Amino acid sequence: MTDASSTPAIPVTVHRSDYRAPDWSIPDIALDFALGIDATKVGAVLSVVRDIDAPVPLLLRGDGLTPAAVRVDGEVWNDWRMEGSDLIVDLGERVAATVEIDTVIDPASNTQLSGLYASGGLLCTQCEAEGFRRITFHPDRPDVLSRYKVRMQGDKAAFPILLSNGNCIDQGEAGSDHWALWEDPWPKPSYLFALVAGDLVVNRDSFTTMSGREVELGIWVRDGDVDRTGHAMQALKDSMAWDERVYGREYDLDLFNIVAVSDFNMGAMENKGLNIFNTRYILADPDTATDVDYDGVEGVVAHEYFHNWSGNRVTCRDWFQLSLKEGFTVFRDQSFSADMGSPAVKRIEDVRLLRAAQFPEDAGPLAHPIRPDSFQEISNFYTATIYNKGAEIIRMMATMVGPERFRKGTDLYFDRHDGEAATCEDFVKAIEDGAGIDLGQFRRWYEQAGTPRLKLSLAEEGGHWSLDIVQTVPPTPGQPEKQPMMMPLRLAAFATDGSGDALADTLVMVTGATQRIALGTFAARPALSVNRGFSAPIIVDFERGPGELAWLAAHDDDPFARYEALQQLMLDTLVAAVSGKAGDNRAVIDAVGQTLEGAASDPAFVAEAVLLPSEAFIGDQMVTVDPDAIRRERLALQATIGAALETKWRAVLAGKAPPATDLSRKAKGGRRLRGVALAYLAATGADDASALAFRIFSDADGMTERQAALATLAHGDSDERIAALDIFYQRYRDNPLVLDKWFQVQAWSLRADTLDAVKELAQHPDFTLANPNRVRSLYGALTGNQAAFHQADGEGYRLIADLVIALDPKNPQTAAKMIPPLGRWKRFDDARAAMMRAELERILARPGLSRDVTEQASKSLLG
Repeated sequence: MTDASSTPAIPVTVHRSDYRAPDWSIPDIALDFALGIDATKVGAVLSVVRDIDAPVPLLLRGDGLTPAAVRVDGEVWNDWRMEGSDLIVDLGERVAATVEIDTVIDPASNTQLSGLYASGGLLCTQCEAEGFRRITFHPDRPDVLSRYKVRMQGDKAAFPILLSNGNCIDQGEAGSDHWALWEDPWPKPSYLFALVAGDLVVNRDSFTTMSGREVELGIWVRDGDVDRTGHAMQALKDSMAWDERVYGREYDLDLFNIVAVSDFNMGAMENKGLNIFNTRYILADPDTATDVDYDGVEGVVAHEYFHNWSGNRVTCRDWFQLSLKEGFTVFRDQSFSADMGSPAVKRIEDVRLLRAAQFPEDAGPLAHPIRPDSFQEISNFYTATIYNKGAEIIRMMATMVGPERFRKGTDLYFDRHDGEAATCEDFVKAIEDGAGIDLGQFRRWYEQAGTPRLKLSLAEEGGHWSLDIVQTVPPTPGQPEKQPMMMPLRLAAFATDGSGDALADTLVMVTGATQRIALGTFAARPALSVNRGFSAPIIVDFERGPGELAWLAAHDDDPFARYEALQQLMLDTLVAAVSGKAGDNRAVIDAVGQTLEGAASDPAFVAEAVLLPSEAFIGDQMVTVDPDAIRRERLALQATIGAALETKWRAVLAGKAPPATDLSRKAKGGRRLRGVALAYLAATGADDASALAFRIFSDADGMTERQAALATLAHGDSDERIAALDIFYQRYRDNPLVLDKWFQVQAWSLRADTLDAVKELAQHPDFTLANPNRVRSLYGALTGNQAAFHQADGEGYRLIADLVIALDPKNPQTAAKMIPPLGRWKRFDDARAAMMRAELERILARPGLSRDVTEQASKSLLG
């Protein structure tokens, strides 16, 4: 196999405008695998049909492959050549042919985890986006759809289980080997091909579809893990029922399998009928998984299942259309999770993630539209913009047209494009036609990068109040000038003194650079509740005083708007303090205290609302980020709130924790609020805080309480901290997923010596660069620890650059994901900016750099 050192130093840029339909289609493909960890032989039989009039060679992509043999229509064929990594077969005047290609690959050496690779004795695949070309020569583009028949043969002892897409139609034995033949009757692109072979056990269940057909379900894991698959299985059945009820989509095979593997670059993969998952999104029990983990399992299982229609039955024409399947499916899984739990809390979580991951992306050197115009390495475009902003674009359409018309639009989309490779435009057109709405201007969301900003101001004339809106979309790389966006803006207005009628929840369409909206008659300035439910993924600039924000936090009838008002009050106070101005601590304390009064009825919402904004989000509000001042002032406000409301925090902790086995909304909210209360109490420096945290840690009956207490202790310097970290490690040292938490909690620590701790942990016997989860748990957590990563001496930057350089030859996808934090250098002071740029330059100077890292580092250097 080819390693990263053979990749061209200057990647080729692919442009969306250059798209042309394939010259050849492949209606059917048969694959024959002779399995081995160190050597797997692959025989591919492609039934090819020329789709243009003029003769043209057959272009088949490859990556690290050499053909052992090429045959055409059963005869040895010599009229072929290699152009770089690709195989060119000259078929002369033929309009159809059967092309056979034999290759041999080495799964054990495939550290990129793309294509066919070995993972702890298993053989498994990951073909999205361009991994199939690492298995056999193929066009390997999403608009070439084929019916697959797959035969696998291997040693019965090494590979007792043989799985692929579709249905198993035959199997047998051949001496010490056995074999299985799988057939997928639905045409699919090569990126959805999947194969798993190894020693696995299964949790079996079934689901009866709305038409009465029974589907066999299987979740395959390593021996010893099957008892932790129950939650994932229930999530799968809930997802199947929800997709039938909400979208009318029924599963279309007799079998649905999931396999969990430890070594995986992504969260999971929607391969038709054989989803392959990172173990962290399948395995869960109260002792090893937090409530957040449980929610993650439910959401990711739903996401991959929903892809069966929004991604598989209707797939992407090309990779520029990636958000067609990912944005739509994220919206679907978010809606599902909201229905399964608390809609308000789910919305808060989704917006917090968008602001933490996508807003900085939109404001940095890697900004791109949700339908990009070009790329060098497609793996770099699996971004928060494609997924999370893409979901918000779908949500805005659903908000504008309402649920019934949106359903008409999605039905039309599925009916029109079932079995096809479609485009983002196809989806928008279906909503437009099905819902009867003109989305001409709305299409700019697909074309323009950047987060729109609305500057709002209130105007009054004779007691009549109106809202003036000024819309701007900031310049981004390659797009210096922008046109106004079309967006739905939900708002309401309240008379805080009780005089006059409130303006009830209203949906306004913002379309212009400037716009005026009538609010009604009020005797005094009304309290404005704006972007309710986060109806548009925008930044709102609107000056509201502490009193108005506190009133909204207490009285607004929209839960998200209540949350937003309290968060804005905290944010204004913190930004003022960082800037050397006096903030209104008393208003924050009173608002938090009043919000806590609702803890008994809705602890989940209260826990989210009273959390202080993150250090990174505070920094996003500043022209120049000051990590040290932000940490200092945030800790100070946390301590102030903790001390002022100490009695309330202690009351929360005095109650009995809900049992870890109780996964109800209220129980999860109760545990969440206890964790928040413990953090506030510890921030005060109370004499008994460490002992209390250690007691909660020791007495916890599940991971949610245990990890929250461990995280609180990890920020301090008590003897209990050292003891808890050791106890946790000894208890879970043989559980990779939980051990990831042990690494992560130390990299997240607010201690001054966190960077030194990270360097020590990188030398720990249980740390490895071979497992992406472990890399993310340590180094990914460090980049999210703003003050530690941006330590003034630049050591955090050097650590990440060293990691990228060491990891790139092994796993370029994971290495490239570590670069964006360095690309935000323009947001920091001159000294930090210079050091960040120097590390990017050092990465780029490395010989034989992968396409993945080259693209990310070079764009990040531009700033």
